[in-house]
Amino acid sequence: MTGLKGKKVIITGAGGGIGSALVAAFKAEGAVVIACDRNARTDEPIAPDHLEVFDLLNPRSISKAVEDILSSFGAPDCLINNAGWTRAELMEDVTPEVIDRELQLNLNGVMHFTQGLLPAMVERKVGSIVFISSVNAILHFGNPVYAAAKAGIEGFSRAIAVEYGAHGIRSNSVCPGSTRTHAWDHRLEAEPQLLPRVTRLYPLQRLVTPEEVANAVLFLASPLSSGITGVSLPVDAGATAGFLPFIDTVLKGI
Repeated sequence: MTGLKGKKVIITGAGGGIGSALVAAFKAEGAVVIACDRNARTDEPIAPDHLEVFDLLNPRSISKAVEDILSSFGAPDCLINNAGWTRAELMEDVTPEVIDRELQLNLNGVMHFTQGLLPAMVERKVGSIVFISSVNAILHFGNPVYAAAKAGIEGFSRAIAVEYGAHGIRSNSVCPGSTRTHAWDHRLEAEPQLLPRVTRLYPLQRLVTPEEVANAVLFLASPLSSGITGVSLPVDAGATAGFLPFIDTVLKGI
């Protein structure tokens, strides 16, 4: 057992592929799930205990969501910062507008939301925060602004871990690699051979699933990881362990 039964857990980006898996995983452990999404009608079906609708691109919306959650539920036991988004895949796609939007959504908004909840968590002297980062924060796989934002999230998570550890707060991040959500469907419909070209890059020869990401988050959020803080855990089918195509091409001559 994870020890999460009855614990209040906030999950942002709850209506997406990874988010819906997170909601299901924490509900299965008996947690009280406060789901957050920018839409009342989420992309994936979810059944949380409460759905808070707000937009990370809007600072006023963030502040109101924090106020509403704290007044209704008090300080959370766990905060899972999952929401994020990118479409600018290459440097040539980066514009001033892309920089502003993606940094606000993936970094600034996440920091503002977390900062709004931290004082209440510190006052209770208990709490676990898990950020859904990305392997893009570790190595470059494209999406330059998103990658920069996620690298910022890594630094922010470590800052919380170091400065608030004495107050009972743990902060860690999970770094997914390519994850087989429905977001891949349109790519594979347009290019059916894309999947085998992608999976050959990974030592496990496959993408990870949303459930595998959720399992890692469960561990870091729960008392099972009570001695762990300030770490970044890749869930990436081995992508950051080494570059398999280099071995195949240079050493094996495949």
